[in-house]
Amino acid sequence: MKRTKKLTLLHSNDMHGDFLAEKVNETLVGGVSRLSGYINKVRCEEKNVLYTIAGDMFQGSLIDSEFLGISTIEIVNLLAPDVVTLGNHELDYGLAHLLFLEKCASFPIVNANMYIKLNGVRLFSPCLIREIDGMRILFIGILTEEVLAHTKKEGLIGTLIDVEDAATEVARICDAYRTEDIDCTVLLTHIGFENDKKLAALLDPSLGVDIIIGGHSHTWLAAPCVVNGIPIVQAAVGTDQIGRFDLTIDTDLNCLDSYNWQLIPITPENCPRDPALESLIRRYKRTTDEKYSRILTRFPRAYTHPGRKMETELGNLLAECLREQLDVDLMLLASGSIRQPSLGPIVTLKDFVEVFPFEDAVFEFRMTGSQLRRAAAFLLRDASFDPHAHTEWYQFSRGFYCEYDRASHTILSLKMNGSDVTDDALYSVTMQEYHFLSMDRFLDVPHEEVAKNGPVRKVATLARNVLEEYFVANDLITLDGERRLVITG
Repeated sequence: MKRTKKLTLLHSNDMHGDFLAEKVNETLVGGVSRLSGYINKVRCEEKNVLYTIAGDMFQGSLIDSEFLGISTIEIVNLLAPDVVTLGNHELDYGLAHLLFLEKCASFPIVNANMYIKLNGVRLFSPCLIREIDGMRILFIGILTEEVLAHTKKEGLIGTLIDVEDAATEVARICDAYRTEDIDCTVLLTHIGFENDKKLAALLDPSLGVDIIIGGHSHTWLAAPCVVNGIPIVQAAVGTDQIGRFDLTIDTDLNCLDSYNWQLIPITPENCPRDPALESLIRRYKRTTDEKYSRILTRFPRAYTHPGRKMETELGNLLAECLREQLDVDLMLLASGSIRQPSLGPIVTLKDFVEVFPFEDAVFEFRMTGSQLRRAAAFLLRDASFDPHAHTEWYQFSRGFYCEYDRASHTILSLKMNGSDVTDDALYSVTMQEYHFLSMDRFLDVPHEEVAKNGPVRKVATLARNVLEEYFVANDLITLDGERRLVITG
């Protein structure tokens, strides 16, 4: 007779500082108070419970950005996760600050990717074995390659490049623990749902990887996606839900015997509040409310940003404000920098920082018309419209116009300030630092190539400061109404 044991595995990902409950159809949902209440309830109801977070605890709320992640670490400490892996936004405040935040954490962080180039020493533990009720559960942390754009500023730091490298590293770790009597192996990844599927397909079944818990792509699932015998799951984004695995583990064969997975909504019906955690959040919120309540400007109406992979009103507005303030031909503003679906009509500092939380510099450089055409074609490739692909998208400032036919993959018209873009013309362009350093991947134009067109300058230490100054100086900011992109076919 086989011997089995039960394990409940709870998981979150891409929480992005989503600490407060929100009202949806007159019902309060989400928030870390009820998330904590649900986790504590399950810990009381079930014998063997582990809770994990698959990256991106940081960035997305005023409470997080104001305290540079320290508030997030303190709040997550009260959630008491058993193991956490890094996401790309854990690097937003810099590598040195991340290493400081690790010291503030009362939970273990695993990451098999990041290492010091000179000697190959890892910056974090690549994996962790959690022992519970005689079972040994191996967790391995794998991070998205997007971290490369941040670590480029840290010349001595390297990381894995692609999914194939990640599969090789997972195999190396699993082989190293073959004699450890591991009952279940869980990959905590932050590489996106599509890459999770690619990674699962590359793993030899003999490695014994049982589950992939992912993040980064904010994927909502009704059921696990099984690839190569490995169930892959995510818990969407924020704290409105939590993933739950109820596992039966064969401790003789060291593998999953059976499992049930569900996405649990964080609602008052099944999630009690956590008063201690609410008290901590209120303390942080009082500080931010006092500082950020001042009004910057107003719009005639609220401007919207309903999705990342489209031209949006708010994207057009912010890109144009930056272009005008910096006096260049074109501002390429990353859609992902806009973190809320709307802004206005009254714009407080709190509203603005929640919409645009990132503290990155702005670089000015020159692009030829040929390079600009190549970048536009790359941005509008088929993969950019795939809802499951985690690709970058940009908002354009006033004066840029591109008409593109998807059926023939052809740019029908490309204009700047009403004139056709010619191959040898030079245009002054600005981008945020993270995206400038990764132009080769995001626009198919390496920044080493554009550097040949003229000097590259850092024209602002903080893009957010540039926008804030523009808002304060202008009482009523209106949208210009110009279309930047026309997509047919």
